[in-house]
Amino acid sequence: MDNECFQILNKTRSNPPIDGLLFRDLKESVLGKKYDLSVVFIGNALSRKMNRELRGKDKPANILSFPLSEKTGEIFIDLKRSKQEAPLFDESHEQFLIHLYVHGLEHLRGLDHGEEMDKAELKTKKKFHL
Repeated sequence: MDNECFQILNKTRSNPPIDGLLFRDLKESVLGKKYDLSVVFIGNALSRKMNRELRGKDKPANILSFPLSEKTGEIFIDLKRSKQEAPLFDESHEQFLIHLYVHGLEHLRGLDHGEEMDKAELKTKKKFHL
């Protein structure tokens, strides 16, 4: 899926169970139509390497969000890890990917973990009937 301000790349051997149009619409709702976002699906090895090098944590992360400027950012989602973790949250893999993605969008919007982020995530999910 690719348009002027949104791109999804899959660097794994698996196909993510996502609706690219929903991901674009969620991005536009949270960050705006002009925000330039790349979403990259990665595996455990790259997730661990990025998390170690960029955050000092030597383990794979289910999602990593990086603002590059005020109007550009990247989200990396570990497809294997998210599939393993989905049952822990009593969600399907697709539901959990959406949850992670919305979480990453809120980080790019500038929110940190806490009540404000939780409320913003819930508001977005309700808006899209998720």
